[in-house]
Amino acid sequence: MAVHESLRLHITTDEFLFEPIDTGENELLVIDRVTQEISLRSNAGPIPSNAETFTVCGIMGVIRLTAGPYLIVITQKEKVGEIRGHMIWKVKATQLHSYKRTMFHLTEKQNRDNSVYLSMVENVLRTENYYFSSTYDITHSLQRLHNTSPEFISMPLHERADARFMWNGHVLRELTQQAELARYCLPVLHGFVSINSPVVNNKSVDYILISRRSVYRAGTRFNVRGLDNEGQVANFVETEQIVIHNDTSCSFVQTRGSIPLYWSQRPNLKYMPQAQLRSQNHIEGLQRHFDDQVFRYGDQVIVNLVNSKGHEGRLEKALANTLEGFKKPRVRYEYFDFHHECRKMRWDRLSVLLSRLEETRKQFGYFVVSSDGIPSSLQEGVFRTNCMDCLDRTNVVQGMLGQVSLEEQLQVLGVTDKHRKLEDLSQFKSLFNNVWADNADAISKQYAGTGALKTDFTRKGKRTQVGMMMDGWNSMIRYFKNNFGDGFRQDSIDLFLGNYEVEENEGVARPSPLQTDRDWKFYAIPVIFLIAMAMCMISILLPDEHVSEQLMYVLFWGVASAVSVAVMYRYGSEFVDQPKLVHTKVKTD
Repeated sequence: MAVHESLRLHITTDEFLFEPIDTGENELLVIDRVTQEISLRSNAGPIPSNAETFTVCGIMGVIRLTAGPYLIVITQKEKVGEIRGHMIWKVKATQLHSYKRTMFHLTEKQNRDNSVYLSMVENVLRTENYYFSSTYDITHSLQRLHNTSPEFISMPLHERADARFMWNGHVLRELTQQAELARYCLPVLHGFVSINSPVVNNKSVDYILISRRSVYRAGTRFNVRGLDNEGQVANFVETEQIVIHNDTSCSFVQTRGSIPLYWSQRPNLKYMPQAQLRSQNHIEGLQRHFDDQVFRYGDQVIVNLVNSKGHEGRLEKALANTLEGFKKPRVRYEYFDFHHECRKMRWDRLSVLLSRLEETRKQFGYFVVSSDGIPSSLQEGVFRTNCMDCLDRTNVVQGMLGQVSLEEQLQVLGVTDKHRKLEDLSQFKSLFNNVWADNADAISKQYAGTGALKTDFTRKGKRTQVGMMMDGWNSMIRYFKNNFGDGFRQDSIDLFLGNYEVEENEGVARPSPLQTDRDWKFYAIPVIFLIAMAMCMISILLPDEHVSEQLMYVLFWGVASAVSVAVMYRYGSEFVDQPKLVHTKVKTD
């Protein structure tokens, strides 16, 4: 069942009225701003002349804040391309409209809290790479869609959507609870979608890459790591590569996700905080995680790319030891110390990893289905790749696995001859590299706040000096965002996904989590540092008749600056932007 893809929204003092303009249906979706009831009624009478009217692309949902419910609508979209004749769109702009006409019912404190919550929702909506289709289910892979029944295909889009990848599932609840509103319930995906139609070897193909970010254990780089009690992992993303030629489709799926143990790595002003294992039953968590993964994807190969030394090495050893006690026959472990193996720019060493994975890759295969709907090949398992962040190193390896699979798929489709490499198709190779690099940047921005590192290798097939300089710049930006902005961003995600729900009496009948008391060090030490630094600079710049006295001042204020910095680092966790709503504290061994 398709969803309305174009609506006229009329806003009156008492109602939100949605009028479908893409069909001939004579109905209105009515949201009563006073009673908050949602219903359908016949579009019989004239729309009030004082109504504010504009066109929207869809309803993202309704979210409840301190002031009451807010309606979220998609106001602008951009065409990404078509999959099997179905249009895929990217969200370009959204708007929020309060049910309440005024804020007079709020106290001053509640008004401040509501503004903060509102800015959180806007922060999530400003994040790029939300996608939707009014006629096609982009939350499922081609193989999952093929394995469904005709009854499943006839279900409304929001009911058949994979709950893991439907990012507006929580905010759409007030509409999805009423079956008659199905044509207004638009599932929205978060991640990355690229659709291109290049000519390869004088043959037209569709090359599609879709990354689907999970709503479970979603969050930001240092605030959300490892497993939760349900076996979900941080930064879980399913990436599907699709090639279509002459109505025959090939699909190859990979996954990424945080190291499946109970661990944390909270920001504390250090460039790389130490990872800490938590005191929980890791085998039970691993069991839950891989029971789910094997059920969904088949056999699993864990490709672990972390360092063998330091805190990364401790996590690697913990994972290896846990897997030994786990002993699940359909889960295999493949460890590759990416940084050590590729040290001194030896990126050719990645071929060693590919060689080790090649036999399993052939066993897993990929999904192939022709126009008659009968598959000639199924994908029997996936590579589950991780590094510490599941970003930079993971992007490189997933892109290389994607290339090897793509070369085979082009041969199966009859686009290229046997043993033809992607390097022989220079224009398509360039497109492939750029699509995977764009995917890497999108996934990285959503989790770490910046574009991915090492994308010069993904785009150009080699490491460059300019690329290394850009990595340094992005690393610096990551440091500041992860320490001084990700607490707010984490709260924004938790609020939007429903991990935290605001009650209307919050701040009056119950305390607000936004009101937190900071320790005196948070205010005093930075002020001392700024004063000491200023005095040190003044002592250096202003000449003094007595050099020894000037040196004494410089030394004194320099030491004061250094001590204040040392104190800030000693109590680093008190100076960073910590989440306030859900991910507030973590227990460690």
